[in-house]
Amino acid sequence: MRTRVREEVARFNAAPQPVFTGLVMPEGGLATEEGFRLPKQRRLDWERQADRAIEAFERNGFFVLVDDRQVTELDEELELTADSDIRFVRLVQLVGG
Repeated sequence: MRTRVREEVARFNAAPQPVFTGLVMPEGGLATEEGFRLPKQRRLDWERQADRAIEAFERNGFFVLVDDRQVTELDEELELTADSDIRFVRLVQLVGG
């Protein structure tokens, strides 16, 4: 997970946009349909974002599927292959509900 977040932040910092489309909302961000809008353009700290991702995982803000099996613990040992399919699924609140 930390590798994914590090790459997302590196892409954002290399070419900043008004909306960050990463896994978790940066501190001070505002959730929008497109992603997370930052009120003031700034570089993101990938380690802080990774910590936020771990916190979000622990409170069920998103879940991880590896080869169609849900990962429930971050320290769970997994047997990965070059063909393993890893998906991060972020849960979003429905409008009006």
